[in-house]
Amino acid sequence: MNPGGLAPRALNTVHGMAISVMTIGKKHEPWTVDGIERYTRRLRKPYDLTWAFLPHSSRSEQAAREEESARLLHAVTPTDHVILLDERGRNLDSPSLARHLRTRLDSGATVRVIVGGAYGVTDALRQRADLVWSLSALVFPHQLVRLILAEQIYRAQEITAGRSYHHE
Repeated sequence: MNPGGLAPRALNTVHGMAISVMTIGKKHEPWTVDGIERYTRRLRKPYDLTWAFLPHSSRSEQAAREEESARLLHAVTPTDHVILLDERGRNLDSPSLARHLRTRLDSGATVRVIVGGAYGVTDALRQRADLVWSLSALVFPHQLVRLILAEQIYRAQEITAGRSYHHE
């Protein structure tokens, strides 16, 4: 893979039975690439994981939040199941996440996971989200969030398949 990270796919090329992460920011930084690739390579249908990188806004805080959120909302289709990552969101344990994803994927939905920009997202984007999910009450750098997200999706796949990766 290229040193900048996994190759992005066009936002509208993934339809049904897939997980697409849309994130504000640059490609994966080198220190995260190996981990993200490790988990992404292990994923199988319907947990296909794709990444779409939308550029940061060059505007100030509120204006950046509005511009980035508008771009994210524009990329989401009405039938997408949208999961917004936010530290103020709902806490899920790994088995609960596995059940949530499996239910949506079994219904044929495309799951869009959104990682907003440094200034967060607008209320309109929060309201569009079907689930606002918190990885932790702690705030993590976006690069680390991507790695954690890739691992948790892999863990969800393994829990659903009944494999021994996850221990309770």
